[in-house]
Amino acid sequence: MSVYGRILLAGLGSLVLLAGALTYQYFGQLAPCPMCIWQRWPHLAAVLIALAATTVLWRLRRPLSVAGAVAMAVSAGLGAYHAGVEQGWWPGPAGCSGVDPSGLTPDELLTRLAQTPLVRCDEIVWEFLGISMAGWNGLLSAALALLWVFAALPRTPTRHVSPGDRGSRPG
Repeated sequence: MSVYGRILLAGLGSLVLLAGALTYQYFGQLAPCPMCIWQRWPHLAAVLIALAATTVLWRLRRPLSVAGAVAMAVSAGLGAYHAGVEQGWWPGPAGCSGVDPSGLTPDELLTRLAQTPLVRCDEIVWEFLGISMAGWNGLLSAALALLWVFAALPRTPTRHVSPGDRGSRPG
């Protein structure tokens, strides 16, 4: 696959993941938590990078491919972090994860409840094959990061063989 094709495929991959998240939000009635929103920004950046790298900034395709790889690595990291929060492997941000209410005064508890979003980051709202949406985003973003890396690599030199040289070997 050509460099152009790799960049185009990586950008389309991010566009599909972003469209999927928005479809689940608006048509599937799955409201995103703050960490879900964080994971969308690198995909938007990757779509814009791919658009630029395949059109007006073609001469900058290698540095733009590196930027796309970084964006997808960030998304993969956020997805893995979010999946770990959902699984209870580590605590999430205090603003969107469950808080132990013991020891809070009634006024502090009401203040916390008013500041906490309706959708918590530490609850799995959708999963497929035992992997949450955040986990899938982490895995797919890592795959897209590799595709961006392959787009950034210089082309390997190819040997051109003329039709008359196919059977002969240099001695």
